[in-house]
Amino acid sequence: MSEKKSVPVVRHIIRDSDLGPKPDVQTRPMDLNWIINLIEDRFSCNLVDRHLHALKKMVKHYQFGFPIKDLVQVFKILNICAEKVRDQDDYIEPICDILKLCGLPFLMEKSPDESNFTQVVSESISQMGYLLRVPSAKVRLQICDSIMRLYSKEPLQKEIAEYYPTSKSYNMRMIEESGVVETLVMGLTLVESQPEIKIWIIQTLQCLSHSSAMNCNLMLNAQAASKICRILNDPDPSGQLLFRSSEILWNLIELASKKELVDQLSDFECINVFKEAFLNQMINGYSLASRQLRNDLLIIITSLAEYPTIPMIETGFTKLLIMFAAFPEVKTHNPLVHGLKISSSHEDFEMKKIFFNLLIALANDLASIQLLSDGGALLALFHYVNPNGKPGIQDWSPAQFEELQLHALSTLISVAPVMVDDYMSCQGNTQLLLLLDWCVNQDTYFGKGNSFHAAGGRGNKKAQMHYCLRLLRSMTSLGEELIIQNLHDQGAIPQLLDILKDMTSSSVEETRINLDIQTDILFILSSICEHDIHGKELFAAFGVEILIKLLKIDPNKFYSGMGHNMLILSTIDCIWCCIVGCYTAEDSFLEKGGIFLLLDFLEASSKLIHNLILGTLLELCDNTKTIHHINVWRGKNDCTAASLLLHLWRGEEKEMRVKRDTEGRILDAKKPLIGIMQHEYGTTLLPASHLSPAVIDVSENIRVKIYSIFCKLGFEDLPGLAARDYATLAIVHRYLDFKVGSIWNEIDKELKQEKVYPIHFDFESMHSIIKHYENLGREVAHHQTDILENQQKQDLFEEEKMYAEIQYNHKQSELFKESWEKYVARTSNHEILKEAKKTQEQMIESSKLERKDQNIKVHQTQIPGLYTTGFWGRLVTIETTPPELLGGPFSPVSLKVKGTCRESTMKNGNAGNKPCSLSVK
Repeated sequence: MSEKKSVPVVRHIIRDSDLGPKPDVQTRPMDLNWIINLIEDRFSCNLVDRHLHALKKMVKHYQFGFPIKDLVQVFKILNICAEKVRDQDDYIEPICDILKLCGLPFLMEKSPDESNFTQVVSESISQMGYLLRVPSAKVRLQICDSIMRLYSKEPLQKEIAEYYPTSKSYNMRMIEESGVVETLVMGLTLVESQPEIKIWIIQTLQCLSHSSAMNCNLMLNAQAASKICRILNDPDPSGQLLFRSSEILWNLIELASKKELVDQLSDFECINVFKEAFLNQMINGYSLASRQLRNDLLIIITSLAEYPTIPMIETGFTKLLIMFAAFPEVKTHNPLVHGLKISSSHEDFEMKKIFFNLLIALANDLASIQLLSDGGALLALFHYVNPNGKPGIQDWSPAQFEELQLHALSTLISVAPVMVDDYMSCQGNTQLLLLLDWCVNQDTYFGKGNSFHAAGGRGNKKAQMHYCLRLLRSMTSLGEELIIQNLHDQGAIPQLLDILKDMTSSSVEETRINLDIQTDILFILSSICEHDIHGKELFAAFGVEILIKLLKIDPNKFYSGMGHNMLILSTIDCIWCCIVGCYTAEDSFLEKGGIFLLLDFLEASSKLIHNLILGTLLELCDNTKTIHHINVWRGKNDCTAASLLLHLWRGEEKEMRVKRDTEGRILDAKKPLIGIMQHEYGTTLLPASHLSPAVIDVSENIRVKIYSIFCKLGFEDLPGLAARDYATLAIVHRYLDFKVGSIWNEIDKELKQEKVYPIHFDFESMHSIIKHYENLGREVAHHQTDILENQQKQDLFEEEKMYAEIQYNHKQSELFKESWEKYVARTSNHEILKEAKKTQEQMIESSKLERKDQNIKVHQTQIPGLYTTGFWGRLVTIETTPPELLGGPFSPVSLKVKGTCRESTMKNGNAGNKPCSLSVK
């Protein structure tokens, strides 16, 4: 028996000890269950050397990675060895060797193995994380290394017999699904006293959180943000802990759930640790890496400052940050900044810009406003609202100063509106108007255009002008009387109009920044002049002509994407605010054809701005001269203003899906104005302070404005209306009555819904009112029918008249053709000519009186020697040979006029009683 057993053992030893393994080839699978039985069997469980030898052979056999189908046995072996480490340290080395192989891509025989063994792979990787429980630094380091290599390394292109390595994307997905990051985060508590292992775990978490939102959220599930934040200031001989931890927090901020992250960091201890870490880097960080790390921490703090639940104010961190943000522009006696120096290096320059962003984040929390005011935040920002090149506290380069200047203006746009008192104490309006004056000066200045805010400003000052105007717009939009009056007193209106005039000249190119500048100026002027008659009069002297030019913009550019839509809206709003209400401005606007341009714009523009244009026209209709301009206007195809307004009314009702037939007649007399949306909404019980749907409808569409304009124009003697227009006009005329009826219907439905029953007299009155408006709807519908039927009859009459005219023209054409044929026949055939002559003579004879008065002298009606059947006159013009040609080569012509026509005419005094007979020889 012993000899039979020894044979395979010897052969096995010889096979393994042969010349060595064939390169890049696996001959046959290994029996891993035999190794498991060897280690677990009660008879061989203490044979450590045999265990190590078997594990060594296993590592050698799977030197290119483990097949997916063997992972269950592999990790069962690892877990068994991990349990034996407690009693025997010799197992640490094979565990590390096996874990090292786990960092290689797994091997599969077929492509479907990836999907078939998904659960096996994810659970195996999860088991790898659980091996952190092994109290061995070497094992823990190897676990981190294997996980990072499996997650980030591309598979090596090696030839392995019958096996294919899994892809990198598959390995990353399996690591995400395994949840091993949670185990790594929880493992931080196991290595608090082991800085080296802690760094490796942090490095692994940094790798896994780099671009995976799933890993980041799993880390938050294990309280990663709170745990990592608390170890920022732990002893770190390597100097990598703070750097790598900050990057993990940055990844969590970008990819993980914001709510969960904020909840974990809304802790005094976490913010105090952050505060200590930042102060250390801010004050003691002199190296390039330290300053870069300081900026990274500042960006993380800026992201957290957006959330009011983060206790930055309570910990004093906000006050500290504002002090650093305002340094060195604002002097302070705080000892923390006594030795602080900010150079013009790239890192300090970036820090300054990050501080600007931090001020915006802090301004979102109203609790921080007082701290911003006490820290002089606006004063520090207005330090940069100066022309470039002016000496300042900090020695920035021209390009750096320009970028900081634009960034400061952008920051003021968000911060200044919540700090109005500080804005006025810094004389913000004055500084901005001076900067605007510098922007339009023709001095030599070349913008660098190096930043996001400097777009379109390279080689010029448009970027500064753009942000300066945007800041003024932000302040005037508050409606603060003090700010607006201050701008008016400093002459902002003529200054802005001069800039706008230059920007609208034909020589200026239509770029996005130029259109934005024009839009901002119009908005500022609207805010200044809206409630100031003197401002409107001042605007009328310079601005009406500019608005007329802007009204000529092609409405098709509304969707150009360059900003024409905002410019068009701002132009019409400026007409409303700067012209309406001032008769001088209105008359000037009318004289320059402003009403015609508004109507042109209304006809050609998008529906989106119809409401605003109609509102402006309605306000201008208070001026009696406007009515004449509206009636005189003619649009495309000779369309009148009344016809255009009725067309817009029909379009609005079509969009609301009001019940109308194809001709625009009322179909539902009970609901003549209600669209399908309002009908489906039904009647809802609302508090008394809420408007009912019938009232809300007035502000949601343009019908009430069209009705109001017609109230100014009148409902009769309107030019250019067709029958369909008159049918629509009948509804417009009764709009107010129909609206009152809708409200009474709502009252009736609400009472029924609330089961409130009025007294008999009130019920009868309400019922009579509702019936009256229903009858009114039917009357209008009948009136519309009469209008359309009359028009139909008129159209039929005109059609018959046209057909009669066509028939008459055809008959005349046939008669003319017949007459012409007879004429041609007479001239071509002598027999027909004689027949015609005979017929003519018969007609003449038949026309004579049968009884003749003996005293009446009858003249001869026939002309002797005439061979035509036509009627000829009694005078003939004869051309003879000129006297100068007589005696020439031509023979003399003798003319002899025979007849007594002229003599008898002169004697009798009657030229029509005797025909003339002339002959020429």
